[in-house]
Order: sequence, then C-alpha cells, then structure tokens
Amino acid sequence: MSKIRITKQFTFEMAHVLRNYDGPCKNIHGHSYKLDVTVAGTPNDHENSPKYGMVMDYKDLKDIVKDNVLNNFDHALLISEKYDMPTIQQLQKDFEKTITVPYQPTTENLLLEIATKLKKLLPPGMQLFKLKLRETATAYAEWYAEDNPEQ
Repeated sequence: MSKIRITKQFTFEMAHVLRNYDGPCKNIHGHSYKLDVTVAGTPNDHENSPKYGMVMDYKDLKDIVKDNVLNNFDHALLISEKYDMPTIQQLQKDFEKTITVPYQPTTENLLLEIATKLKKLLPPGMQLFKLKLRETATAYAEWYAEDNPEQ
C-alpha cells in the first residue's frame, strides 16, 4: 500500500533569551510559534476499524503534541543552563514557567528537541517525516527525517 503524509499545525507562545548573542535577541523576548508536524504511514486498511482509511487520527497526533510539546513550552521562558546559577534562580523566582535547557534556545535547537521527543512517541508504523517551526511570519527552521537517519 502507498505511504501518505499528513500534517497538523500547532501554535504556542514562548519567550527565550540567547546567551552571548551579538544582537537584540540577547534580551528576553517572545514569539508566536507555529509548528507543523508531518507524519508518514500507510492508511489503515481494516474495514471494521474506526480508523479505516486513516494514516493516523489527527486527534491522536494532536494529543501527543499537546501533552509533550505544547504543555511544556507554551507561555514558558526558555534559557540556557549555561547562565550562572544566581541569574537562573532569579528568573525562576520572577517567572513561574522558566525552563533551563542544555542548549542555546534557538528555533533550530528547539526543533531538534521536539523531533527527538516526538519520534519516540509515535505509534508503531508511523514515521516522523518533517517538522517546521516558525518563529515569525518570515523565519522558520525545518527538520526532515531523511536528513537525520542516525537519530
């Protein structure tokens, strides 16, 4: 049977700060992110299944992304764990949802974290094919499975 790709788009609001950056993004600022998640698989061919004809139920994909991406990052402040501890503690005190990460919190690195998470959570037979994360209306990063066979 033929493989089909399906895509669902998600939105979330998040702030970040780029440590040691040489431009205005060295200040805390936020974005309205748009995340496109594309999975590939073969449509269900069991006529008696409620999922007959579907690669994956969009609701199931929505639940996976909501529980493991949106609930974590929406309305959060992402900062690198390389900041000194007093700075991190002050931000955690001032902002309820401050998340420290072991990387520079760029769109590219955030996309890598999302890809790693989602690949582990998809049901059998599903392949994470592509992710697209828009930081602004004109700037985005993309991740493709074919570019990352070792992951």
